[in-house]
Amino acid sequence: MANEEQIPKGHPSGLYVLFFTEMWERFSYYGMRAIFILYMAKALLFDKALASTIYGSYTGLVYLTPLLGGYIADRYWGNRKSIFWGGLMMALGQFLMFLSAYFYTEVGFATTLMYAGLGALIFGNGFFKPNISTMVGQLYPEGDRRIDGAYTIFYMGINLGAMFSPLIAGGLGDTGNPADFKWGFLAACIGMIIGTIIFEVFKNKHVVDAKGNLLGVKPLKKEDDDPTKAVFNMADFIKLILVFVAAFAFFFYYVEFDFIGSMIFGAIIAAPINFLTDKTINKEEKERIMAIFIMAFFVIFFWASFEQAGASLTFFADEQTDRFLFGWEVPASYFQVVNAAFIVIFAPIFVALWSFLGSKNLEPNSPLKMSIGLVLLAIGYLIIALGVQGVEPGVKVSMMWLITMYLMHTWGELALSPIGLSMVNKLSPVHLSSLLMGVWFLAISAANKFAGTLSAFYPEGGLAKSFMGFEIATLYDFFMLFFFLSLASGILLFVINSYLLKLMHGKR
Repeated sequence: MANEEQIPKGHPSGLYVLFFTEMWERFSYYGMRAIFILYMAKALLFDKALASTIYGSYTGLVYLTPLLGGYIADRYWGNRKSIFWGGLMMALGQFLMFLSAYFYTEVGFATTLMYAGLGALIFGNGFFKPNISTMVGQLYPEGDRRIDGAYTIFYMGINLGAMFSPLIAGGLGDTGNPADFKWGFLAACIGMIIGTIIFEVFKNKHVVDAKGNLLGVKPLKKEDDDPTKAVFNMADFIKLILVFVAAFAFFFYYVEFDFIGSMIFGAIIAAPINFLTDKTINKEEKERIMAIFIMAFFVIFFWASFEQAGASLTFFADEQTDRFLFGWEVPASYFQVVNAAFIVIFAPIFVALWSFLGSKNLEPNSPLKMSIGLVLLAIGYLIIALGVQGVEPGVKVSMMWLITMYLMHTWGELALSPIGLSMVNKLSPVHLSSLLMGVWFLAISAANKFAGTLSAFYPEGGLAKSFMGFEIATLYDFFMLFFFLSLASGILLFVINSYLLKLMHGKR
């Protein structure tokens, strides 16, 4: 453990290079996301179910590819090369989205360009996302108590980008004129280019470890790691493929998920095999990794509910929210700013809260914080469900219901998301850090795909829909579905808290 007296105050300058790099990448992602589903519905004229399915597949795959990007970084490229090429691919993807929107009247051609752009964004994010998140923890010596604070600062960078990108991309693209969506996508492209340039210009001087060594140049190794030894042998690899194929077949043919959903959930079943058969991991490391997998499972239910912000809640803001403010009609895409703005406001308060509770020896451990996050999410959905109870289709409600819900979701996010990133960094063996960060994002991948699937149950036209026996005929029913999912997950995570602490071996 690092000697607390030797830990300097403040944070290394490399944190702020990563902060601004990630801020601009998130500007790009959330700017595009703010207008994506509206572009499909209003320019390409897709119906809500199709637009929601495509949205869920895109956001799901965006968080699936970090598993591949993390593996390549850990074994071959290192973090820096992965971040650079990932950034370039994402900039290309946003430019293809711009071209798609430019030719939106030619629906077939525009759709082809859109899918090409989404593909570049998906693979680019796979190389970028897990590696920049991993490098935050590498700036500090092992055991440094500043790491939780560092991830909270880094998380504020994420949300600064998420806060002003819908204002710019949404303001340029969501004007009521379908021809203007292209300017929102172009703004997202420019943001991605800026983020990549910042990283390339400042990485050599500032992105270094506590001893001044350059970070991310080569893959990290265990001190006793044999560089000729593969993570798993051919027999294990074949076993991994067979498990994936069997899981894919189960979800595709029996559960009747679509191809992409079956691939994502198949990967969730198969991914643990990689670690359980890894000969370089000892018993304690495997137990800590198992804790990551268990908490990642609960994260699926959090983000599946939370990520309705970009899908069903955007429809709700657009169609059933009174958006007039002092005579000005607020664009529906602007409501995606609310959560990010609340993050920037409340993140320092949460840091101070955890610090105060820690000084009193009352700070909740990581699994308990995440349980609290799920319960707060549930409360948010209960609030908006009560706000729309008895409201007829087409009748608009006060925007305060939506804003209050986003406030509760923000508090839940602050109790779960930055804590989760920090936890993965603490629990991961050093030579698998990027890969396990990819596993964490794999859970978010499944959640985003699940979110798109659930968003398709958004009630419209007075038609009742059924989800696992739960009839959804009104907005009240729809929002109560997410209330029950979130609440049940939070309670169950609380129940198994002590078991998780044993698996974590003191890394709280």
